[in-house]
Amino acid sequence: MFTSVLMIEQPLSATDVDFVTTLHDDSMSFVVLMRPRGDEDRLLRAIDDVALGELEQALHEADEPEGDAAVRPAAVALEHSLRLLREAGCEAVGQLIDGHPLDLLRSVVEQTHADEVIVLTAPHLVEEFFHRDWASRARHKVGVPVLKLYAHADGEEEGEEAPAAGERD
Repeated sequence: MFTSVLMIEQPLSATDVDFVTTLHDDSMSFVVLMRPRGDEDRLLRAIDDVALGELEQALHEADEPEGDAAVRPAAVALEHSLRLLREAGCEAVGQLIDGHPLDLLRSVVEQTHADEVIVLTAPHLVEEFFHRDWASRARHKVGVPVLKLYAHADGEEEGEEAPAAGERD
């Protein structure tokens, strides 16, 4: 069985699941790591929104739950993502990232003997330009290939009802 550690920052869409589950011919197992939104990232997210022409999103960045308030929505988004992977026939477990994401990533890769890391993320222009994004930094931390893919944005798929990572219940 091929094992991938999948780092996400928003719930997986059906298209995302189809994409990651068809990367290899082998049956797949996923360890999904999701980081709740942090208030330290607010400025970078707003700059990315402006750079991508999403001015309305940039204006509402301060309205998104962060820190402790983001844990519950992130847990809901993680459970949604695990359910979609399991429905696609994959083994899937996951956890929220508490602390430094790359330290946990290295530990999970070592413990699970993962074959690869997949970072599924929205574009982060500032971090990518300076090679400070998760994928660039992970390449120097783990001893397996790191694949960076762009997640599908909310509303790209008709009829899909994925919970937003910042959605409150």
